[in-house]
Amino acid sequence: MRLLSLIGLLAIVVGVAALVFFFGGFFNVSARNEEPAPVKWALIKVRTAAVDRYATDNPPSGYDAQDKVQAGAKAYSARGCTNCHGGPGVEWQKFSEGLRPDPPDLTKVVKEREPRHLFWVVKNGINMTGMPSFGATGMEDPEIWSVVAFLKKLPDVKEEDFKKWVQ
Repeated sequence: MRLLSLIGLLAIVVGVAALVFFFGGFFNVSARNEEPAPVKWALIKVRTAAVDRYATDNPPSGYDAQDKVQAGAKAYSARGCTNCHGGPGVEWQKFSEGLRPDPPDLTKVVKEREPRHLFWVVKNGINMTGMPSFGATGMEDPEIWSVVAFLKKLPDVKEEDFKKWVQ
């Protein structure tokens, strides 16, 4: 019984300390500082779990046809995705270096993501990052799926093809 009381007391002390730390302004929210490793780990785990839970839309048949990939490349460029994520032959804009967390290099992460995950992120955005909700800007689902089709092909897209597609 004493052990349970001690555990309960420790839980209360840790909880109060966490509240004081976060709500007392001791946690630095500046984008100039990296998050502490435990915070960064927790944010990644929470984000990954949430996207997996809510990303329930399966791609429509033929979403990844070549004409859709090309339309997705054009939308990716026109909607400003290259500003933060770059593209074949297109450098990221300087301001994206100041975002925390850093915008991911999509050529590396898209292979690990299912189309439903990419669709959900583009449509809904990610809270507390620079990733906006393109669905909230009026981007329709078919256009979002074309961007997803492009993203799935992105690691293999050549610079000259991308330039031709976005004209």
